[in-house]
Amino acid sequence: MRVTAIIQARMGSTRLPGKVLLPLFDKTVLGHVISRLQQSLRLDDIVVATTTLAQDDEIAAEAKNYAVRVYRGSENDVLNRFLAASRLARCDWIVRITADCPLVDSRIVDAMLTEFHANAEQIDYLSNTLVRTFPRGLDVEILAASVLQQVSERTQNPTDREHVTPYIYRHPELYRLRSYENQTDYSHYRWTLDTPADWQLIQAIYGALYLINPRFSWQKVLQLLARRPDLAAINDAIQQKEIR
Repeated sequence: MRVTAIIQARMGSTRLPGKVLLPLFDKTVLGHVISRLQQSLRLDDIVVATTTLAQDDEIAAEAKNYAVRVYRGSENDVLNRFLAASRLARCDWIVRITADCPLVDSRIVDAMLTEFHANAEQIDYLSNTLVRTFPRGLDVEILAASVLQQVSERTQNPTDREHVTPYIYRHPELYRLRSYENQTDYSHYRWTLDTPADWQLIQAIYGALYLINPRFSWQKVLQLLARRPDLAAINDAIQQKEIR
């Protein structure tokens, strides 16, 4: 089975415009997401899926700096963008990642792919967000490209198509869902990038860990925040925008 991580990226953001190309040490945020996924032992390919808008020309150029392919499609029909990106990659399985997660950990991706592979006949959708036990910002979703094609044929709901996977997990009668959970619940941590406060935290985490080891794990972040609870407090009041 050919496995492709598809990174959803665009410059438009209401709370922190241009966030995925903000400079973070020697790379942009998107550059770090790509580099951290390139450490995976189980991914065959990475594709950045962005829009055809002129403002996203920079994203396409940045992705090519890391020798990954780019698919450009609809701004709002992200489901179709993912489908087209999967066809470009000729992949069987899709790993969905968003570009506002510069702490994404390839070790989690590989562990989830191992589980998906071992249970492929019993799972249509594997996610560590169905029941949140990992910090927000380590989100990983895995599904077969054929399942996404089926979803595209079944729904034209704008929310389903903008957010790609809601139709799947809102219809457990149609799809076999499996939750990937950590033994300890760390869901109170917020490591995604959506606001200036998030950016302040991520800069602090990279400042403490990146120069020591550019491949630092998510457990190293946990250890840092245990020593420095003041850092986690930087963005603990931020409310996540809900999918409606």
